[in-house]
Amino acid sequence: MYDATWVLRAYANRRLRQLKRMKPEETQQRVLLSLVRRARGTQFADQHEFEAIQSLADFRERVPVRSYEAFWDTYWRDPFPRLVNCTWRGTIPYFALSSGTTRGSTKFIPVSREINRSNTRAVADLLVHHVANRPDSRVLAGRCFMLGGSTGLTRHARGVYSGDLSGIAAAVRPAWAGLRYFPPRRLEGIADWEVKVERLARRSLQGDIRAVGGTPSWLLIYFDRLLEIAGAAEGRIAAVYPDLELLVHGGVAWAPYRDRFRALLEGSSAETREVYPASEGFFGVADGVDGAGLRLLLDNEIFYEFVPVSDLDASEQDCRWIGDVETGVNYALVVSTAAGLWRYLVGDTVTFVSRDPPRVLVTGRTSYTLSAFGEHVIGTELETAVSEAAAAIGATVNDFAVGSMFSERSGQRGGHLFIVEFADRDVGAALIERFAASVDSVLLRLNEDYAAHRADGWGLEPPRVAVLAPGGFAAWMKDRGKLGGQNKVPRVINDPELFATLRKLARENLDG
Repeated sequence: MYDATWVLRAYANRRLRQLKRMKPEETQQRVLLSLVRRARGTQFADQHEFEAIQSLADFRERVPVRSYEAFWDTYWRDPFPRLVNCTWRGTIPYFALSSGTTRGSTKFIPVSREINRSNTRAVADLLVHHVANRPDSRVLAGRCFMLGGSTGLTRHARGVYSGDLSGIAAAVRPAWAGLRYFPPRRLEGIADWEVKVERLARRSLQGDIRAVGGTPSWLLIYFDRLLEIAGAAEGRIAAVYPDLELLVHGGVAWAPYRDRFRALLEGSSAETREVYPASEGFFGVADGVDGAGLRLLLDNEIFYEFVPVSDLDASEQDCRWIGDVETGVNYALVVSTAAGLWRYLVGDTVTFVSRDPPRVLVTGRTSYTLSAFGEHVIGTELETAVSEAAAAIGATVNDFAVGSMFSERSGQRGGHLFIVEFADRDVGAALIERFAASVDSVLLRLNEDYAAHRADGWGLEPPRVAVLAPGGFAAWMKDRGKLGGQNKVPRVINDPELFATLRKLARENLDG
């Protein structure tokens, strides 16, 4: 295949110079005023006096922070599926399906043509940072493989469709990207996840795969099957994709999977690079080494604001923007985009590790705080605890989830149950006990509220661990109709009935 990396390298040189000159505050102000100007004449703009907005202060004075439910109830539900000049100019052609509402299982996120182009530019930035880090890259000499969900779309009206974000991306993929893309459409559209993995694995062995991307948990399932089909007894990706140079991951925290992927990539020259895509837009790309944070895409049709998580329920919120954020603070992410989302509460939480350029770590979800007893443990603390505990016993975690266990009799205290799937079947009782103690120790170190509730054992029992056999989480997701690359295992499960279905699959002895 013709190596087109030289074209990418030329673009990367120009883009890197542009990024170096970029002034974050000026760039974001320009994006905001451009969004406001182009939305004038819509129902939303008329109601919020966009004609009078000349500054960030004007914008905030007229537009409150809103959740998905507030947008749906007020603006989108009645005209759905044809949103015409509603919160964005023109007709919204696509809706990305996303789970996580407080009142239902699915939400429809508007995806405009402008946001589709924004997503494409974000992927280009990903490749820019890759070739900047690897001057000898030949990533476009072969295929770039995206392990996504179903590409099937549901037609709601003429020119209006909904589906997984991967399906929308496939529908609008530019021709130049298709020339280097894997899988072919006939395989990409397979709805049955297990059949899809089988066929993708076999077909990919006939190609020249240079980059692979997806959610870490589903990539592990895919790679396990790929290596089995290829008969790669040593369990190394280099044996099947010898020219792989880039593994892109996102959607869930990387820490619990880092060791497993390090083993899979041993002997390979592939680098790992994290991205921050969401149904609402593509927010960030790692421009440095693993763990150094995700650089926010400031000039790409998205304006960012940040509400301290501690202020989410306050009557007056101390809302920040790129110009006045602080490092080390846990913020709820708020965005305004070229799809008609205005001061929209995404549901993710982030913390800044640098301000210029702005880089963030994704710390969890606003709805994924473990706080049934007032302990206020956030997602990133859970990820760190599980990752360090696995390292302490020399094991690798495929996936995990945690829920609260409440007292059922007098004198019994509540606590947390971690349901963990280890890569190795031979993690015995002694190691599991050490794992639980290590999780407890890390959370005591990281979280003062947790430590206070665990003090002398008066508020919380020590965490307990139940084990799923390898493949257990995939089986659970399949039973729920959630098997596939677009779905994620929830880290914190606050629904008792849902958590009970997972407990039934685990080896546990809660009364022991």
